[in-house]
Amino acid sequence: MSKNRLEAFSDGVLAVAITLLVLDIKVPPISSPHTLGHDLLHMWPTYAAYVTSFITIGIIWINHHAMLGRLRETDHTILVLNLLLLLSIGVLPFATSLMAEYLKQSQGEHLAAAIYAGSFLLMSIFFLTLNRHILFAKAHLLGLQLSEEQRRSIIKRSFVGLIPYALATALSAVSPYITLTICFVLAAYYALPLASADEGH
Repeated sequence: MSKNRLEAFSDGVLAVAITLLVLDIKVPPISSPHTLGHDLLHMWPTYAAYVTSFITIGIIWINHHAMLGRLRETDHTILVLNLLLLLSIGVLPFATSLMAEYLKQSQGEHLAAAIYAGSFLLMSIFFLTLNRHILFAKAHLLGLQLSEEQRRSIIKRSFVGLIPYALATALSAVSPYITLTICFVLAAYYALPLASADEGH
């Protein structure tokens, strides 16, 4: 398969995933006993989860483009690892909806937060695995020359990005609000130009 087809397919999956996120934002019913303003404010968990997931998928798209841009050609293993990455991204709309729905509930909120942060963690692990495979196991397929030091630096930054997601997943047992905050701060950080260029995810 050509690299262009791989990029086109991946872009399509990412576009669908990021579009599905907005479907969870629904218009408050007219029959509500509260004012429209009250109902809109009451939906803040949905907004917070949406923005966090949207930015995270957007940054993954940027970094995914940079990762595949280094390749001259692909092979079967790269295709399979890329499918696993897309699998983890495809489940993010569900995890986002779950987090938004259960954040303020008195039961299920900790599990929902664990699934939410765990989904980001799994996505980061698959991204790191694919990136490492391309940069080391398949370095001969690269279209540009990178020193071993440069390749190790890229992988190190990706690995460090796993730690906050692992922490957010673990802390879901304490508070889902802490989990959401960590994920949001991480998304905001990676949205910065320098952080994005560093390929943190």
